Amino acid sequence: MKTEQASPLCGRRVLVAVSGSIAAVKTPLLVSALIKAGAEVRCLVTTSAAALVSPVALASLSRHRCYLEADQWDSASSRPLHIELAEWAELAIVAPLSASSLARWSQGAADGLLASVLLAMEAPVIAAPAMNTAMWRHPAVQRNWLQIQDFPGVVPLLPMSGLLACDRVGDGRMADPALIQLAAASVFSRGSGAPVANRDWSGTSVLVSAGPTQESIDAARFLSNRSSGRMGVLLAQAARFRGAAVRLVHGPLDLPEAWLEGLQCTRIETAAELSSALQVALPTSEVLVMAAAVADLRREAAPEGKLAKLELPAVLSSGWTEVPDLLSDLTRQRRPGQLVLGFSALTGDDSQLLERAEAKRMVKGCDLMMVNPVDREGQGFGNQPNGGWLLGHGWSRKLPVMDKLSLAHRLLDALLNAQDQAAASALLES
Repeated sequence: MKTEQASPLCGRRVLVAVSGSIAAVKTPLLVSALIKAGAEVRCLVTTSAAALVSPVALASLSRHRCYLEADQWDSASSRPLHIELAEWAELAIVAPLSASSLARWSQGAADGLLASVLLAMEAPVIAAPAMNTAMWRHPAVQRNWLQIQDFPGVVPLLPMSGLLACDRVGDGRMADPALIQLAAASVFSRGSGAPVANRDWSGTSVLVSAGPTQESIDAARFLSNRSSGRMGVLLAQAARFRGAAVRLVHGPLDLPEAWLEGLQCTRIETAAELSSALQVALPTSEVLVMAAAVADLRREAAPEGKLAKLELPAVLSSGWTEVPDLLSDLTRQRRPGQLVLGFSALTGDDSQLLERAEAKRMVKGCDLMMVNPVDREGQGFGNQPNGGWLLGHGWSRKLPVMDKLSLAHRLLDALLNAQDQAAASALLES
């Protein structure tokens, strides 16, 4: 049975700001999703955005008045509105972020309510630009975009490629509301309780595998496992939100398609395809996260067509070979300095599980291993929460059951610590 867990957004104060782009018509979906996740939401629209999305609709969805540019200076207020909003919000989301609002923000202009709020914000800000492709690629816009990424606490979500409202196909489409919501949840999933948005993985290339593999039995049936791919994809996105360049190799997934936005993805089905894709990407990666759940057996050649039910016993009982240990092969090929985090799905009590897991980590040669007990209710395959044990060289740490996005950040923190320790050891040896 799948188990739900409270969203990291529950009880959090989120300011959603809307500037003048036609993508503003999608913002109500984001506001609705944040409210359903338990967040307390306030909305702010610029004058041009108010012509595209109804402030009344945003007020209804957020259960609170929607602020307009004209509200900035109100004689009935004892404090400036832009200061009150900036201090109230634990997180601001600018979706969409127009070229004009981006320019004001990057240059420190305060000519309006949104511009003033952005300058007064000390909490994290998620920036989701949207505009015509030519506008987005203009050198001035690119300069401004690069500049705000140097501001503390900014989580930049690149616009996606697709069909735009101007009928052009190209870059400029606002990140999907589901991905923006995921980025917002990530800010509150770092373990400290306070919102955190530092980009401590900047400049690091990360290779992640996720989801199950499938091995054909016949044209209609396959051998696989219960993995949804959620843990691996959340690890990939958490690393990207923290600044990493991420490549994701994944099998069939059971999660929102929007969660793949912004990642360099390679879709596979079989263990052989997974192995080939990882072999290609490993040399240019500094960190490998092997979260894919690889099927244990495969057939060299599956029968053509669909087998009759009476034929299945004979086919299932012979002709299968063991899938090679992909993780062991990859760790043997890695270059010095590359870090590897492996995953292992095990069953049994804690003492048995840890003994088997440490033996498995040694055989596979990975630096860290996350051990998932998959025989415990409410965690592991098919569930939003997860927990277990994290093993390293000579140590183990119990990780309590938590939502998988929070767990993803704990694992990324552990990898950073391992990276620092490896760098310190290398320095001492030199």
